[in-house]
Amino acid sequence: MITAEELDLTRQALQTAREAGAQNARATLSKSTEDLIATLNGEVDKVTHCEDRSLSLALFVDGRYGSFSTNRLEKDALRDFIFKAAGITRLLSEDPLRVLPSPERQCRNARTGREMELFDPEVERIGNEERISAALDAAVFGKGLDEGRDWKLVSEEGEYSNAVYDMFLTDTQGLECRHTESCTDYGVEVTIEDANGDKYSGYWWDSVPGKAGFDASECGAVALRKASAQIGSEAIAGGKYNMVVESDVASKLVSPILRALSAYSIQQNDSFLMDAVGKKLFPEGLTILDCPHIKGQTGSKLFDSEGVATQEAPIIDKGTVSRYFINTYMAGKLGMEPTAEEAARPKVMPWPKPGMSRQDLMDSLGSGILVTEFNGGNSNSATGDFSYGIEGFLFENGKIVKPVSGMLVTGNFLQLWQQMAGIADDARSCMSKLIPTLAFSNVEFNGN
Repeated sequence: MITAEELDLTRQALQTAREAGAQNARATLSKSTEDLIATLNGEVDKVTHCEDRSLSLALFVDGRYGSFSTNRLEKDALRDFIFKAAGITRLLSEDPLRVLPSPERQCRNARTGREMELFDPEVERIGNEERISAALDAAVFGKGLDEGRDWKLVSEEGEYSNAVYDMFLTDTQGLECRHTESCTDYGVEVTIEDANGDKYSGYWWDSVPGKAGFDASECGAVALRKASAQIGSEAIAGGKYNMVVESDVASKLVSPILRALSAYSIQQNDSFLMDAVGKKLFPEGLTILDCPHIKGQTGSKLFDSEGVATQEAPIIDKGTVSRYFINTYMAGKLGMEPTAEEAARPKVMPWPKPGMSRQDLMDSLGSGILVTEFNGGNSNSATGDFSYGIEGFLFENGKIVKPVSGMLVTGNFLQLWQQMAGIADDARSCMSKLIPTLAFSNVEFNGN
């Protein structure tokens, strides 16, 4: 955790920047610790402890801008670093658009860092013996879960970790913001071998901000189910199929929308959503909200890297694009009003009604392909065209009938979303984007 001495040192860095000739400055102190226990085949393989502390400085000197970072935070060394950084900044080209955000846009209610209820002090008290015990308890290798199966477990790699992250941001306009969070997580990858000697892998993970309520005991079993379900997978005939995309991988179809709404993409003419704000380019059933103020959920945050206050606001509202993500600098370059720099906590809302599951979507479509993994492929950020490798299952009458792999799904994002057939209500709160299972009709697949 950041100490009172480190807070004072960060504030003093601003004063030093002023003494070095900067008209304005922003300082961000980041501090983190992570303890990790890696297991291999049910035994401890690696124990690691990582600590990181760095101070980032944005200097605004005589109409010029420079960004610098150091992990040497001794008072004399830091003073020397700041004076040298100011000197370097004076050598750069003038850029009058580089300014601090307007004070009225900046966050004023992140004083302690704990407002989002993401920090559990118990995480810092967990010792290695407790971590090792939790990691070994969660492991499935050698515990007989493959007994009586037509496959055997050949390897298991697990990682159990605890982490704490603390960040303090201040600038010469009087801004002071803090964000503190902790994390306990466990992830495991298993590999199985079937009777023919073919190998299949499965992965699963879980995470909570604190310590209480965390249970890694089911992760290995879920990973085994995912691996064994792939046995015998193969490509099927290409053509148009209904498509259901599991929530764990559905970000593959949502993240390109968010990137296309970035000011950097707009400024570079590298977005398929140019001049999109206010236009209904998506179906009525698609609403994506930015929900950065959900307490106790990873990803929630009161401010961005400039100290600008985040807001709960629509990104896409019933199919209509509501906003771009524009930081202070890009707002000046584009001649647009600034917003937060990115979607802090995007949430895709269920449609046509809340409470729907993946199975509900499969039942409503009847037949199609359930996508559980995207493997490789690419997308064109300027046109929205995409081609992704997939793994998953063919389903008929709402029931899974066989695993599929070695196929490609192709199309264009704007067209794909017009084919939206439903959105479930099963987003995992431990993920940074709250994206549930998605369903589409008549999607093009290339197969055998």
